[in-house]
Amino acid sequence: MKISYNWLKDFINLEWTPEQTEILLTDLGLEVEGIDKFESVKGGLEGIVVGEVLTCEPHQNADRLKVTTVNIGDDQPLQIVCGAPNVAAGQKVPVATIGTTLYTDKGEAWKIKKGKIRGEESHGMICAEDELGLGKSHEGILVLDEKLQPGTLLKDVFEVENDAVFEIGLTPNRADAMSHYGVARDLRAGLIQQGKSTNIHTPSVSSFHTENRSKKIKIEVENIDLAPRYCGLTISGIEVKPSPNWLKNKLKAIGLTPKNNIVDATNYVMHELGQPLHAFDADKIAGETIIVKTLSENTKFTTLDDVERKLSNEDLMICDTEKPLCIAGVLGGKNSAVSENTKNIFLESAYFNPVSIRKTAKRHAINSDASFRFERGIDPDMTKYVLKRAALLIKEIAGGIISSDITDLYPKKIEDFQVVLTFDKIYKILGQEIERETIKSILTSLDIKVNNVTESGLGLTIPSYRVDVTREVDVIEEILRVYGYNQIKTGTKLNASIANTTRFENYKIENIVAQFLVNNGFNEMMANSLTKDYSSTFENIDASKNVTMLNPLSGDLQVMRQSLLPSALEAVIYNLNRNNHIIKFFEYGKTYRKENNYQEQKNLSITVVGDRTVERWNHTTQKSDFFFLKGIINGIFTRLGLTLDFLPLQTKANFSEGLDVIANNKKIGSFGILKKKIAKTFDIDEEVLHANFNWSEIATFVKKQKIKYQDIPKYPSSRRDFALLLDQNVSFSEIYHLATAAEKKLLIAVDLFDVYEGKNLPEGKKSYAVSFTFRDNHKTLTDKQVDKIMAKLQKEFEEKLGATLR
Repeated sequence: MKISYNWLKDFINLEWTPEQTEILLTDLGLEVEGIDKFESVKGGLEGIVVGEVLTCEPHQNADRLKVTTVNIGDDQPLQIVCGAPNVAAGQKVPVATIGTTLYTDKGEAWKIKKGKIRGEESHGMICAEDELGLGKSHEGILVLDEKLQPGTLLKDVFEVENDAVFEIGLTPNRADAMSHYGVARDLRAGLIQQGKSTNIHTPSVSSFHTENRSKKIKIEVENIDLAPRYCGLTISGIEVKPSPNWLKNKLKAIGLTPKNNIVDATNYVMHELGQPLHAFDADKIAGETIIVKTLSENTKFTTLDDVERKLSNEDLMICDTEKPLCIAGVLGGKNSAVSENTKNIFLESAYFNPVSIRKTAKRHAINSDASFRFERGIDPDMTKYVLKRAALLIKEIAGGIISSDITDLYPKKIEDFQVVLTFDKIYKILGQEIERETIKSILTSLDIKVNNVTESGLGLTIPSYRVDVTREVDVIEEILRVYGYNQIKTGTKLNASIANTTRFENYKIENIVAQFLVNNGFNEMMANSLTKDYSSTFENIDASKNVTMLNPLSGDLQVMRQSLLPSALEAVIYNLNRNNHIIKFFEYGKTYRKENNYQEQKNLSITVVGDRTVERWNHTTQKSDFFFLKGIINGIFTRLGLTLDFLPLQTKANFSEGLDVIANNKKIGSFGILKKKIAKTFDIDEEVLHANFNWSEIATFVKKQKIKYQDIPKYPSSRRDFALLLDQNVSFSEIYHLATAAEKKLLIAVDLFDVYEGKNLPEGKKSYAVSFTFRDNHKTLTDKQVDKIMAKLQKEFEEKLGATLR
């Protein structure tokens, strides 16, 4: 939000520099993000003076040039060569002296220098209005009022506006500061706290009166909840034309482009006092009646930006007896806009329901200055006063007469907030005592009325424009920001609380896994829980179970995600497009579903694409594959102390092949190779490996897991291998479980180290090379003992799996 320093001084006697004011505004919570310099004329007409042309003679060496002598108030007149056809002796003209910087219409600077033109010296330049930035004409030099004295600074003649403009990062809660008047109110409170007593000067409306009642517009409000207060009047006999320079300069300083005197007046008052207004061409209002109501769904309406929109039945509209005229508080309509032919206007000033305006503005993707203020909450008590102020300003700059009484529909007054403030609560929150008189002074400077004072506290009435101050703690915040955060002393005593937590706290378990993954080259990612509807892309996303946003910011943020996979794929293609070919991501995130009720579940997602390691001269890189991901998963659960089983996928869903992960006889997740058609949807051509786990289940299992300790083995282990010929449908898991069931005492590890399928094997068969590791914790094993166990295992495999040794 832009705030003009000069405009602030219209409200408050401000003797501080813009830099000092910036510091105070920031301390008050209105953070100044920067100060821009504004000049109504580029360069501020510095170095330009009024000159009197004493003589004007033809140039001897050029037909179109003239040699002039010009008095600029110095002892000696200047000789200036001029090419303008209208230059003549006796004129008062603008003269750019040597060293003056002028600017082109594109803002490019160039400097006036002493020189010779066709043999004649020239000591300056007589300027046209476009060369000064005062207009666009270049037909000849600018001829000034003959009464002006030579040597007068031109910037004094044209009242050049030089201003400092504050760029304030306004927080959404500070609706009261959305105007120059609102910022001036805060400055007054801050200055009083600094010991500089000052008052606020508001525009007078004492001269307002109805001149006749020839153009009355009837007003009807059908829904007072959406439009609690609505005021209006008519002004007849206006002349729509450009605004005066002072008004144009005010608007230009804060980044607005002047349009015409009526629109500029409403914009000016809005930025002056914070109340949006709207002017309708009164002759285009059918039935001479304004009706504030909602219309049926999908009613078509063309707004001022020439866009035809379909209305919602929740949009509040300003209508006449035949048609809609304006989207209330958001944007006017093309069919009632003020034009250069307008002679009579209906001027509206209203207070609309902030929630309704915000929904309508978001629904139609309109962000106007009016909706910016209405949706945050304006002052309902200012509505009628601002209407009078705007009407008087329009009369001043556009003529006309006020041709109706003010109609003010305000059936249910919005009451001010009542708050009880206790001194003990102030001291408890601030950490130090503030004098009670200082507290009362600060509250009074903020227009907060002190109704009663007791030993324990104060009874307060909060003004209606402070929509963010409704609780005791809000009042304390107001006291603190005006008193000054820097005035609160830092104590020398440090207090700390020690939380009684166990090693099974969820964040600690998360950190164990995260550290393991980071150590293995993974990066943690975080994605938005809001996403678009991916139900047509992923089989495990059910559109009927989507948690849908009522008022989404965009189509890409309309539902709460049911799966972490889409976000992971978006991150994958983003990195692939930036030439990152080692992608190892993990994310802790929540998913959301709507079944019998709303469900929220925390998940751990792991995604791997591309190479395992960086390419080096002494080794070739290797692609990440299914077994790499399986090893990572094994490592995670080994680190957590959980024993896993891997079973074929119950439902493949998004995977072309993969496994379900079982812990404590319960499925906790699955992993595998993503289907190519899904990856292709995201423009990913590489193989995508993905795993997803129910983290809530894992955390529960880990908390129940008992830690077991054992001594480091004193005796060596012994390993034996089998090369088993098996049916294709036999899994390693079956071999593992048979072996551990057959030998529970000495067998400590079973590993698969080679798989062969191909030539020289019978059809439907495969070969597994399996290692078995044995150890006795009390003595060294003998070959006889190991041979006996291997024979037992061989028999089990032959009888139950149909295996034979190769």
